[in-house]
Amino acid sequence: MTKLLPTLTFVAAIGSGVVGGVFFAFSTFVMAALVRLPVPTGIAAMNSINITVITPTFMTALFGTGLICLVLIAAALLGWSHSRTYWLFAGAVLYLVGNPIVTMAFNVPLNDALAAVDPASSNGAAVWANHLSQWVMWNHVRTITAIVAMACFIFALL
Repeated sequence: MTKLLPTLTFVAAIGSGVVGGVFFAFSTFVMAALVRLPVPTGIAAMNSINITVITPTFMTALFGTGLICLVLIAAALLGWSHSRTYWLFAGAVLYLVGNPIVTMAFNVPLNDALAAVDPASSNGAAVWANHLSQWVMWNHVRTITAIVAMACFIFALL
């Protein structure tokens, strides 16, 4: 396990960076572009994104990195005497809580509510407004935690 740990940490750093980059794009310009569209079009575009994002590649990046983080947490707890394990533990917990858990607890339910509404209705406009404020806020959390986790993994490798 000791020989595998640097490789898993490196893969977790790459995975965190990839996932953080995707969420960074949404936080910095994708959602701003969707806001500029008429409400029904913005809802339709977001619903389309929410369907097309479910690919083996992205799911592996998001949840596969989370699985690696579970292994890294266990390794950090078992090898707590090494100075770099603090970085390893911090990065793994940050990523796991801030990305797969936040995604499933907050972003996915918001996406499901958006998919269930009639985009042309007045309720659609209200759900879209709530979606924009809440989803973007939680996406900022995902962005920041993924990027900080990546930095922690890099420090753990130094």
